[in-house]
Amino acid sequence: MLFQGFEWYLPDDGNYYKNMILKLDELKEIGVTAIWIPPVYKATGTSDTGYGSYDLYDLGEFDQKGSIRTKYGTKEELKQLIKEIHKRKMKVYADVVLNHKAGADRTEKFMAVMVDKNDRNKDVGEPQEIEAWTGFDFPGRDDKYSDFKWTHYHFSGVDYDNLTKNNAIYRIVGENKGWNLGVSDEKGNFDYLMFSDIDLAHPEVKEELKKWAIWFIDELDLDGFRMDALKHMDEVFVEEFLSHIKEYKGEDFYILGEYWIDDLDVNNSFLDSINYKLDLFDVGLHFNLYNASKMGLKYDLRKIFDNIIVKTHPLLSVTFVDNHDSQPGESLESFIEPWFKEIAYGIIFLRKDGYPCLFYGDYYGTGGENPQPGDKEKIEKLAKIRKKFAYGEQNDYFESDSAIGWVRLGNKEYPNKCAVIISIGDINTIRMFVGKEESGKTYTDYTGNNEGKVNIDEDGFGDFMVSPGSISVWIEDNIDL
Repeated sequence: MLFQGFEWYLPDDGNYYKNMILKLDELKEIGVTAIWIPPVYKATGTSDTGYGSYDLYDLGEFDQKGSIRTKYGTKEELKQLIKEIHKRKMKVYADVVLNHKAGADRTEKFMAVMVDKNDRNKDVGEPQEIEAWTGFDFPGRDDKYSDFKWTHYHFSGVDYDNLTKNNAIYRIVGENKGWNLGVSDEKGNFDYLMFSDIDLAHPEVKEELKKWAIWFIDELDLDGFRMDALKHMDEVFVEEFLSHIKEYKGEDFYILGEYWIDDLDVNNSFLDSINYKLDLFDVGLHFNLYNASKMGLKYDLRKIFDNIIVKTHPLLSVTFVDNHDSQPGESLESFIEPWFKEIAYGIIFLRKDGYPCLFYGDYYGTGGENPQPGDKEKIEKLAKIRKKFAYGEQNDYFESDSAIGWVRLGNKEYPNKCAVIISIGDINTIRMFVGKEESGKTYTDYTGNNEGKVNIDEDGFGDFMVSPGSISVWIEDNIDL
């Protein structure tokens, strides 16, 4: 199980790395095997979550953007956290933001053309000289690790002209300049997302980012990457970048990516374009869970796994309930309703397919103007059930639009069966087979949501119950969790 180790509104106190160390033992105990850490390089300031990346080589080491530390702490504290994670036999995946840069050191004047924000292939007017923040010199680092300087030649677009004080999307023009082509076709061409958009087709850019990636991996002893904003990045570069890393680190170096769209055909096409070199977050499943939580009885539970990556590419799907982008107050807000949160985690934790990711905010709570409490006790119980009982083959019982169930039959190492049942309506019962060898045994709901008992009949079947709008996980009675 993967743990997303942050949410958007963590305190800007520089204590994140030290506080995370204190959480590692309990995360290990519930079955976490890897931790995804936030962007750890210098951003626009310590209040920046890290996605406004400024200097990829400054991991909290240099006095830049008003501090030595990042929002999360210093480089030495980061290295100590990673050491402690590895000490507990867990892996570390670092967030990698290569789509854009922010917080430039100086402006430059160059030619650009305004584009229609809803169709970036459509120019608005003629090319003109603008002034924008595209000069990155990193004076505080003084060329340590890299002497590469970024100028407007290395970017494809910006969103502000300092001459006219105009906020608009501008495409930089010049020889071999233009939007990258291997991106999402939303808004005509979705190369531009924010800040100074990196031109990932530029030869100097490609070489510098590949060089940085190897330095980053070795400097922190990383086990994997989480790639941000892939639908805005040139597919040719992405495939080349991933191949470069795999050639250096081998196939065991884990890479997962965010391609935020719930269109399975688009997901499949992207995976094919990069030769299946990474896993993808299953955004389609997230939206199925979100819609079910919003619609309640109007949703057909039998369709909860329709049109999702885990169905077509089960070994490449990272399943999740929520994350830092979907939490309240964020641009991609689509937060699962509280009544459905336990059900949603049961779905990603207890199924055979997919690599489940637990969100920090769902476990410990979120901050911001609309803070949400964590559901730690319920999620912890489901995680421990997963760790001990969710093994082996899976038989589905999708009985009705309001109630579904499945049975995990165990394996040699973990022989206990578990029967899962979900209802988004009234109290319900589904008759499911757990094995003739279970005949005569009594099963208990280990979530605590149903106080009844289920007796397994001579044919190996049980009539498994579930309370209204709830999940129950039935396991042989009197087995320690």
